[in-house]
Amino acid sequence: MPTTTQKKPLTGKDLLAKVQELGNADKKEKAKACGYVTQTKNGQERVNLMQFYNAILAAKDVDLDATDQVGTRGRAPTYRVSVHKNGNLLIGAAYTKEMGLNPGDEFEIKLGSRNIKLERLDMEE
Repeated sequence: MPTTTQKKPLTGKDLLAKVQELGNADKKEKAKACGYVTQTKNGQERVNLMQFYNAILAAKDVDLDATDQVGTRGRAPTYRVSVHKNGNLLIGAAYTKEMGLNPGDEFEIKLGSRNIKLERLDMEE
């Protein structure tokens, strides 16, 4: 069984420089040359491509888990709704929050030929 010394994989600028230096080499060869290879229990080499790719992304300061809006959850509002099978029309919380509505706010429903208009009733009326 051949013995190889396990070297620490390259990261950051060193990793990017080595990948650039290797030019047109195969991706597995690049990963091996950068130290992203381990020995299995039966002595075979295993190239860790996923760790290699993640290290390259980290070196280029790319975060795939980042979001544009910190602390937001769910989908962005589409400003379209559909009638449910039971005939109900649901206006989601994203819309009511954007409009600054509170529980208990009242509306008058005005039906048009192809639209529904909600007009907020002010308490002063």
